[in-house]
Amino acid sequence: MIVFPAVDIKNGRCVRLQKGRPETAKKYYDQPWRAAALWQRSGASWLHVVDLDGALAQDHCSDSAVEELLERSEIKVQLGGGMRSEDDIERAVAAGAERVVVGTGAVRDPHWAVRLCLSFTERIVIALDAENGLVCTEGWKCRSGVGVEELAETLQEGRPAAFLYTDIARDGMLSHPNFRGVESLLECTERPVIASGGVSSLKDIEELGACGADGVITGKALYEGRFRLEDALEAAAKFGSRLE
Repeated sequence: MIVFPAVDIKNGRCVRLQKGRPETAKKYYDQPWRAAALWQRSGASWLHVVDLDGALAQDHCSDSAVEELLERSEIKVQLGGGMRSEDDIERAVAAGAERVVVGTGAVRDPHWAVRLCLSFTERIVIALDAENGLVCTEGWKCRSGVGVEELAETLQEGRPAAFLYTDIARDGMLSHPNFRGVESLLECTERPVIASGGVSSLKDIEELGACGADGVITGKALYEGRFRLEDALEAAAKFGSRLE
C-alpha cells in the first residue's frame, strides 16, 4: 500500500486545515518544497499536493509555490486543487505532475470526467470528498446531493487511475479514518482506492490496508509527530496495492 505524505499549500505556504475550513489553517513551512524534500528524504515514493487556493477560490496565488515544488521534487507528485478543465490538467502534467486529482468537475459533468480519464490514461484520480455519504464540491463548501458509491459507479467506466475517498468530518482531526466508508467504496468499484482523512496512528494505516485500500494519504499526523514516515511506510508495506 502506498503512503502519500500530504503537502497542502495556501497563500504559498505549507499548511494543514481542519475539515477543510480555511480559518483553521496551521502553517508548518513557509516554503512547501521543504516539506516535500523532508518526506522525500524519509523514503516517500509519492507526494499528495493540494493547491488549496485553487480548490477554495479558483485563485492562482500559490502557483509559484506549486511550480517550485514540482520542479524540485525527485519523486512522483499527485496534484489537486482547482483542476476543472482539460487545460488545467494539461498545465499540471506539463509542469511535472504524474497524476492529477479532479473533484468538482467530475460531479458537475460525469461524462466529461469519463472522457478525461480515457484521454489521460492512468493520470486522473477522481476525488470523492464526502460528508454524510454525499460528495461535496467547490473546495468542500457545497454538498452535491450525489452519493459516493453512485458517482464511483458512474465514473469507473473511464477507468480512472484511482478514486480518492476523503471523509471531510475527519480530515485534519486525527480522529481515525472512516473504515466503513472505504470498504463500501471498494465493494462498488474495481478501481484502486486511496483513503484520506483522520489518519492518526500506525494502527489506522494497518487497518486501512486490511480493508483493502491501495493507498493512504497522511498529513497532520506526520507534521505533528504522531509517527515517523519511515514507520508508516513499513506498516503499509505489509499490504498490497494495485497502484504503481
